[in-house]
Amino acid sequence: MRYMYNEMGTEEKAEIEQQLRSNWALREKLRVLRESETSLKKFTLQGPRSKTLQAIMQYATHAHDVAATGATVEYLWVKGE
Repeated sequence: MRYMYNEMGTEEKAEIEQQLRSNWALREKLRVLRESETSLKKFTLQGPRSKTLQAIMQYATHAHDVAATGATVEYLWVKGE
């Protein structure tokens, strides 16, 4: 990944490029990664649904209230509260 994003020094990059010249499997992995990156760029990221955010916020609020009492969230989760 660092090679794909040019996030390495010149010596390390040269070593990777030497390996790529002599290692077909490594070249193939790089090709697949690049294809995957191209495919992923075609998608638009969507945020979580409102219902999901509400559930997370409700859990977080409940966990905060539980922490104030000294009980553990895991204990209440098992009990179903």
